[in-house]
Amino acid sequence: MKDPRDIIKRPIITERTSDLMANKCYVFEVDTRANKTEIKQAVEQIFKVKVTKVNTINYSGKPKTYGRYSGYTAKWKKAFVQLSEDSKELEFFETV
Repeated sequence: MKDPRDIIKRPIITERTSDLMANKCYVFEVDTRANKTEIKQAVEQIFKVKVTKVNTINYSGKPKTYGRYSGYTAKWKKAFVQLSEDSKELEFFETV
């Protein structure tokens, strides 16, 4: 089995995802080869919560040019993770 910290790369925190957090829906950048079951198990192991639903989106790399050089940005995968009603909320920031 893969290490859960290799599957979940980082949380994505924007204004839109902050609004989703009020409904216990969290957004993560995940490994492009991870499936929904692996993402669910990784979040449950790392944060000790109960996950009810996982939705994923694949983003392909965009073409970019820099002077005479051209290439593509990296492809990546985003996962929307819905927690159960009785789960605690996840804390990404330390309160000082």
